[in-house]
Amino acid sequence: MRIAIIAHLKHAIREPFAGGLEMHTHLLATSLKKRGHAVTVFASMQSDPALGLEAICDETSLLETGTAEANDVTFFREHHAYLRLMSMLRSRRFDVIHNNSLHYLPVSMAETLETPMVTTLHTPPFCWLESGIRLCKAPNMRFVAVSDSIRAMWGHVTAIDRTIANGIDLDCFPFQPAPAPDPYLIWYGRIVPEKGLHMAIDAARLAGHALRIAGPISDPAYFDAEIAPRLGTDVTHVGHLDHAALADLVGGARAFLCTPRWEEPYGLVVAEALACGTPVAAFARGAIPALLDETCGTLAPGDDVAALAKAVTRAVTLDRGACRRRAEAICDADVMIDQYEALYADMTRSRPASRSRMRRSDPVSLAGAA
Repeated sequence: MRIAIIAHLKHAIREPFAGGLEMHTHLLATSLKKRGHAVTVFASMQSDPALGLEAICDETSLLETGTAEANDVTFFREHHAYLRLMSMLRSRRFDVIHNNSLHYLPVSMAETLETPMVTTLHTPPFCWLESGIRLCKAPNMRFVAVSDSIRAMWGHVTAIDRTIANGIDLDCFPFQPAPAPDPYLIWYGRIVPEKGLHMAIDAARLAGHALRIAGPISDPAYFDAEIAPRLGTDVTHVGHLDHAALADLVGGARAFLCTPRWEEPYGLVVAEALACGTPVAAFARGAIPALLDETCGTLAPGDDVAALAKAVTRAVTLDRGACRRRAEAICDADVMIDQYEALYADMTRSRPASRSRMRRSDPVSLAGAA
């Protein structure tokens, strides 16, 4: 199949990944290419060229300074890039378009295309995307949720075709049957307020364990105010690691702390930790309870640091082999790709027969979008 993937533009789709959405988009593209599909990824300029990249603008996170002027520039940069892309796609020949952008324009303009499109919903509803979906009249649009909890959140907005859980490449997160000799807990991800790192630090100290932190400082003000003052000999930030170093660090931990302060849509970091054999202590928010069972993780009410500390004490006693088996059972990327391939096939079978106005065009660089 000829498959177009529309990525979001805030961060590059390449390692080290800024977050789970970047990793998911990269894995989706590379897995489909390995299965013989012709994949084109429309993403930001610094994304991985091996994906079949056609760049449509610079990473908009580079423009974010917190000022109203910068926010306006970001808004119009993304708006113009997606507007130009959707106009160009009218003359490009693909069998299916997979929209991973979280932007309102691809869904609101989907009816201008004959090519069927699937939009994966990775977040709870927010105003711009919800507005775009409510405006979507495309007969060839399908909506997919990454978890049943996300499916329920979007149910009042539009019909969700199915749930396809995110997956990970289990080979990239090798099982470590024993933790590192020097005991520590791990927290990793984007360092932003909604990820609740400050609560993980407090819970780790309350439980009497050292904590290592990995991930980009995406919100410097939050880091300076809440994280830097909490660092010490027992709590260290090791930086934004490449994939191999991160998997090794996660696999060596006694437990992984997951502390979302919102309804987590899926929880790729939970799947990654389990694949490494690392038990999880987490706030019971969003889709996370569905990923864990009593063999591989423990849960605490959201924002309850004392309860999370008790959950850590239980988590470090869990069997690492059971954690890996749980990941193999529910988090395998091959299962995710199988389900998307089946959806693509169903969409192409049910599309309208007429393609008279579609023609093959030479690839067009959209790097000039601004």
